[in-house]
Amino acid sequence: MTEHTKTDGLPGMEPQVLERAKPRSERMAGDKIECNACPVLCQITVGRSGACDRYANVDGTLVRVDPVILLRKAVDGGEQVLVPFAGRTLANGTENLATAAEPVGGNASAASAPVAWNGDLLHADDVFVTGVGSSTTYPDYKPAPFIVSSQSDGVDMVTVVTEGIFSYCSFKVKIDTDRYLGPEQANIRYKGEVVGHVTTAEYGSQMLSLGGVHHLTGGSKKEGRLTAEIMQLLGNKQAAEVMIDGGSQIVIQAGRAPIVNGIEEQRMRVGCGSATIGIFAKQLFGKVDEVIVVDDHITGVLTEHQAGRCLDMPLSGVKIRGRKSTPGRYFQVANPGTGWGGTDISDPLSILEGWDASIARPGMRLLMTSTTGEHAAWFILDENLTPVEMPMPPEVHSVVERIGENCEPSLTTVLFLGGAGGSLRAGVTENPVLLTRAIKNALVNVTCGGAPAYVWPGGGITVMTDVTRMPDNSFGTVPTPAIVAPIEFTMRLADYQALGGHMEYVRPLSSVLQSGAWHNEGAPQQRKWLQQPDVNAWPSAVGPMLG
Repeated sequence: MTEHTKTDGLPGMEPQVLERAKPRSERMAGDKIECNACPVLCQITVGRSGACDRYANVDGTLVRVDPVILLRKAVDGGEQVLVPFAGRTLANGTENLATAAEPVGGNASAASAPVAWNGDLLHADDVFVTGVGSSTTYPDYKPAPFIVSSQSDGVDMVTVVTEGIFSYCSFKVKIDTDRYLGPEQANIRYKGEVVGHVTTAEYGSQMLSLGGVHHLTGGSKKEGRLTAEIMQLLGNKQAAEVMIDGGSQIVIQAGRAPIVNGIEEQRMRVGCGSATIGIFAKQLFGKVDEVIVVDDHITGVLTEHQAGRCLDMPLSGVKIRGRKSTPGRYFQVANPGTGWGGTDISDPLSILEGWDASIARPGMRLLMTSTTGEHAAWFILDENLTPVEMPMPPEVHSVVERIGENCEPSLTTVLFLGGAGGSLRAGVTENPVLLTRAIKNALVNVTCGGAPAYVWPGGGITVMTDVTRMPDNSFGTVPTPAIVAPIEFTMRLADYQALGGHMEYVRPLSSVLQSGAWHNEGAPQQRKWLQQPDVNAWPSAVGPMLG
């Protein structure tokens, strides 16, 4: 208790805080319990789960259905990965009878007996408790379910662990493709409902913004429900099909190649048309008289380009449609589309307006290619200065293959972006602004499921995480609707005390591993071991990622 929560002048008048609120309906059946884990307040019958499928009524006790995920640097084959909290007692006084799953390697005999905890690993640099499956702090006033103390390199550390209920959150989806997906600001639909929009394109990628509070809560019930559904799918690395108004149909899945209009993408562009000219000009010198790299954004023309001028290449006399920007760089040579270089053309010659007869000559060699090398054609000018397609010489074809070689595989990247508000911060400290300040002062490392989280600059705690670096099935939903996501705050014990943390709820790692969360209502009954991905730094070993 801090001075901010004392009742000044009224000693002994502290409010009694119930772990479970009294039911809102006096007519609720006696075998039901009311779930306080979100504002929906489901009334759950014994043996059934609530609307979110995350909480259930087990013999009169509300329990978190999924196990809490714990990370270790290595999980040995044959070791039991799903273990009940043996030291836990349910609210009705019975022992925790949750059964363990089959261990890694399928050793059924090992699964039949509890595995004792190895006391040599009670250090923050050996074990990390994640927020996945941990349960929530809702309705805000409760301390986080796990406030874990341990040591890292001889320093006393604390990790505050919870599942946050996020209304203010979205997914930013980066799709590596040259194809035109749709106009900026166009609506994105999932099962007919608008769930996001197309945002500004980046270098070699199209960007989508999905979810957000306006789609979750600002539209119809169906829009909110389907928004939460697709957000949960994408966060859990599953596939979802969306349609962009005035654009393409896309199947997106984190870590996989996007499928655009039924065709799986292969390559991310090496650069724009101008950049491709600059990169490969020397390799093409002497093998061509002109190169045109077709691009929806910036089409490059070698002999006019500065790279061609530095090689002292004579002008070819070609005339290009579109708007000339600077020498050798053209905008708007065609409309956006799924053809050559992200344009709508299938015939590259359609962007040519002709040739200057005072410069061009019969026999000139012309290479036309896209920014990925997936489309390429070789032409020779005839007596009428008309390009005639011919077989591409091997030495030119090898450069086109080099363009393709320098294109990275096309992938879909899904980033969770969420604002950590009241529930999260109140679960850490009674004075939430001190947590925000501590994070901005680089005293607190923020992670999501053990994965590094970038903290945006400015006010509040706005975090962004790559979902592929999080444990599988890290995300859930509640029917308010909102997204449920794990979040952890790791800091030195002294810093936690200084920011007004819930010190009376700090528990050593050994106690947490024995009995689980500090509370009974809605607590997980099992812990599950996972190996920390090599791509992620150990949370207690690094500082925060601050903007």
